[in-house]
Amino acid sequence: MRNLARTAYLYAEKVMHLALLGSLIKWIFYGGIIGVLSGSASALFLASLDFATGHRLQYPWLLFLLPFGGALMSYFYFKIGKNSGKGNNLILEQIQGGQESIPFRMAPLVLLGTFLTHLFGGSAGREGTAVQMGGSFSELVGKLFKVDEADRKMLLMCGVSSGFGSVFGTPLAGAIFGLEVAAVGLVSYQALIPCFVASFVGDLITTAWGIHHIHYVMGPVPALSVPVVLKVVLASVVFGFASILFSELTHKLKAWYAKLFGNPMVRSFAGGIVIIALVYLFGTRDYLGLGIPLLQESFEGPVPHWAFLWKTIFTALTLGAGFQGGEVTPLFVIGATLGNALADLLHLSAPFLAGLGFIAVFSGATNTPIACFVMGMELFGSEGMLYMFMACAVSYLFSGHTGIYTSQQIAVSKSRLHPIPDKATLASVRQRLSKKTK
Repeated sequence: MRNLARTAYLYAEKVMHLALLGSLIKWIFYGGIIGVLSGSASALFLASLDFATGHRLQYPWLLFLLPFGGALMSYFYFKIGKNSGKGNNLILEQIQGGQESIPFRMAPLVLLGTFLTHLFGGSAGREGTAVQMGGSFSELVGKLFKVDEADRKMLLMCGVSSGFGSVFGTPLAGAIFGLEVAAVGLVSYQALIPCFVASFVGDLITTAWGIHHIHYVMGPVPALSVPVVLKVVLASVVFGFASILFSELTHKLKAWYAKLFGNPMVRSFAGGIVIIALVYLFGTRDYLGLGIPLLQESFEGPVPHWAFLWKTIFTALTLGAGFQGGEVTPLFVIGATLGNALADLLHLSAPFLAGLGFIAVFSGATNTPIACFVMGMELFGSEGMLYMFMACAVSYLFSGHTGIYTSQQIAVSKSRLHPIPDKATLASVRQRLSKKTK
């Protein structure tokens, strides 16, 4: 067997297309395995979220267990989580060449933690959980097959793609997200086929398990004209600023909670009490959980003008206190409700602007404009693709060097007038700016 493999390698060195065929077969194999594992995990996760949300709505008293649920998960992470608490940033660091191991315990821990967050009423999303489960499975596959460092990075990118594509039902956006998210301004095309296979298979497996995704309709797309383009650009600038608000508020609240409460269990318990207090202060539970009803309303009729701000605050306080869950679905809600609120001011269709805000705020917060543009076409169709591209590109530009993933490297500055040191991350840029302002 070894002689056969050695002979194959010798021929591959001489014949390029034989090497390419071998690479294709290898990554269909690896991507397929990761897609099956991640897709199955996403199906279980999405089913558990439906269960949690249904019971939270049926039994309102579960909200009062939020502080205890948060403290319990913080205890688990403190005792057995090791570096799992770094979440998505741990996976991004390994794609960039880090030497830490991604423990498999990350998958069950984040699944349980996100389930408890949604069962008891925290405001959070689901993308972070799916990506972390995908990363955990990818690391496991890499260890089982004893891959080298280069293939390990590709496997982790596959895990990101399969988790994202399967949890949202957007396999093309998932594939590109895995290529785009590790470094701002750099797309890793060498992983194009592996990430596509993993995301495509992951979505197929999730659907095969009987999971169905919610669809939204933007409605009629306005004809292309200078006034409409200018209005879309203006709205997209606002979407970019909204992404900055969400990212920076979440990061600052994490720092403030950590400064006030050194013990992570106390930190989460206190955060749960704050969310309960806000519910009774606002007199509504609309901003708890994923916020899907609010998201659907944004495409069907008017929503409160400040709904985007309240969802931002609820989610930032939840994640800042150490509760588990993703940021992306709340970003969808924030963008859609903000777009809905801007409709009257800009004299454009509310569902149309809600759709643009849906993908544009996400683009600014994750620095992945191409993935968000493709997601827009997968979710809303291609009729408004010119406006969707404008919205994602402009929001990405005006979000500056900020984002929800602090370990994202900045491969290329968004402006030559604002140079960035080599191998800088969003976290290091924030630290440098904070020192300048002191």
